[in-house]
Amino acid sequence: MIKKILLAAFIALPMCAFAQKFGVVSADQIMQSMPEAAEMNKVLESDSKKYETEFKNLTDELEKKYAEYQKLKDDASQPQSIKERREAELQDLNTKIQEFRNNAMQQLQKKQNELLQPIQEKVLNAIKAVGQKEGFTMIFQQEIPVYVGAGAEDITPKVKAQLGIK
Repeated sequence: MIKKILLAAFIALPMCAFAQKFGVVSADQIMQSMPEAAEMNKVLESDSKKYETEFKNLTDELEKKYAEYQKLKDDASQPQSIKERREAELQDLNTKIQEFRNNAMQQLQKKQNELLQPIQEKVLNAIKAVGQKEGFTMIFQQEIPVYVGAGAEDITPKVKAQLGIK
């Protein structure tokens, strides 16, 4: 009895493997062609320019104060305590600039993640919808495999159609 069950399983197993349908998709290509991605890039570019402007203002202020300090440093009649206070001001301003730059990078990254999450979710839902509609067993990211055989279908155009993208 056990031999018959094992024999039936061995015979049925290859048939099941051939009945599977695999697909590959380029999610990056899809996301780049979405209008939401273009809007996200505009928002990020706008925010980035705001941060760049503020960063330039801070560095201009640092350069101005440094030039003033250089003049003060060369003036022998100025007390040492004033020179030290100006040095401390320069160091504080430099620290603030570094903190601002780090904070700006973190804020831009956070904003990008916030804007990207719904886009990724929309693409994932479209991939799932195409996978269910077309009867795929598995769908893989096209960017990952080293080799894709003839049995795997590129469903990128189908997912784009599902999203209404040309």
